[in-house]
Amino acid sequence: MQVSFACTDHGLKRSSEPNKQNTSSPNPTSAARARFRTVALIARSLGTFTHRHHISLKESTGKLTGMKYRNLGKSGLRVSCLGLGTWVTFGGQISDEVAEQLMTIAYENGVNLFDTAEVYAAGRAEIILGNIIKKKCWRRSSLVITTKLYWGGSVAVVGVAMMGVVMVGVAMTSVAVVGVAMMGVVMVGVAMTSVAMTSVAVVGVAMMGVVMVGVAMTSVAVVGVAMMGVVMVGVAMTSVAMTSVAVVGVAMMGVVMVGVAMLEIVRAMTYAINQGMAMYWGTSRWSAMEIMEAYSVARQFNLIPPVCEQAEYHFFQREKVEVQLPELYHKIGVGVVSWSPLACGIITGKYDNGVPESSRAAMKSYQWLKEKIVSEDGQKQQTKLKELSHVAEKLSCSLPQLAVAWCLRNEGVSSVLMGTSSPAQLTENLGAIQVIPKITPQIASEIDKILGNKPHSKKDYHH
Repeated sequence: MQVSFACTDHGLKRSSEPNKQNTSSPNPTSAARARFRTVALIARSLGTFTHRHHISLKESTGKLTGMKYRNLGKSGLRVSCLGLGTWVTFGGQISDEVAEQLMTIAYENGVNLFDTAEVYAAGRAEIILGNIIKKKCWRRSSLVITTKLYWGGSVAVVGVAMMGVVMVGVAMTSVAVVGVAMMGVVMVGVAMTSVAMTSVAVVGVAMMGVVMVGVAMTSVAVVGVAMMGVVMVGVAMTSVAMTSVAVVGVAMMGVVMVGVAMLEIVRAMTYAINQGMAMYWGTSRWSAMEIMEAYSVARQFNLIPPVCEQAEYHFFQREKVEVQLPELYHKIGVGVVSWSPLACGIITGKYDNGVPESSRAAMKSYQWLKEKIVSEDGQKQQTKLKELSHVAEKLSCSLPQLAVAWCLRNEGVSSVLMGTSSPAQLTENLGAIQVIPKITPQIASEIDKILGNKPHSKKDYHH
């Protein structure tokens, strides 16, 4: 299971601006964190007696861009329904110049959610993201940055290896001992490292493994607070430093560490928020049971519960988002930030006639994807995609646009993360917003019939 948290600086001055009230302040970053800490404490206290119906959870549309904005779960944080991810692309598949083009196109089209992780490109993705934000001089309050924690980045010793350590990728992060192995993913520490690398003062939302809360604390060799032997907070702080952001939007914890009490994880995330490092935290790839446990622990000990879960969701991966998570959304307000809407590129149609040399599946580190594509199940998927392409033609859109719009139809999905390698591809995917109203119940039923994998929910068995 993973953990994440987020924060924004709406109504606050950027940490780079001089403090007119106190010119003697020696550390602008500390001052910014102090302001965020104050806002976090006030917001938390107000939350105990603010009526829920005062918060509008209705979708809104940007007047200039047409982008749609939704609440992150049932929190008050508004995020664009489409977000830009950096997995594989930033620091790897594309150049820094192309990365800047992609972020510029996304931002100018109303995207405010940018997702990264401490482990992406061994930390370079966070750095590139932060450098671009600083270069463009975008208003910090207009961005929600999310990062995931897992291996711990460049921290000398992050956390504790529990139950044999699921730190398979430890060697990849240049960390001697990385974070805490939580059910295989210590995303919390990852988030902190990501923050530092992105040069952003505040990182939007830390998703299950994204402990962006510790952004300001990244200049420390071993960051954070040792909670029950888990230096999760420290990991998150490392990410913050890497992104050059004072506060991370949403810190996401990536996989619950085996042998680590849930109370310790929730305490770490609460501490990060109370310290002004983030405003929210979430999870990444956690089970519904783990998320509910975190919520229950938070309520029992007066701590802060997660607001979102980052989960894989596309035509061929539906069970969790459509059956398990909706109940959590309605009962405890946990929203979904879905990733891989195009199934790692499979749904684009680029693999109809094999694996192109320029594709992700042709990369040495993605041999598993190539094997999946050429497998018997992979060939069956290609056959279904050809049928779905006829549906897309009928709606006057491309197959990728249909796939992204289909994901956005789910009421519990707050945002869909897109991973693109070219400006043309990003522009095409952004057009999915116009396709959403075209997917009528009849079209949705036709898609389900072609896929043949619609999961059954509890209500399907009630008469």
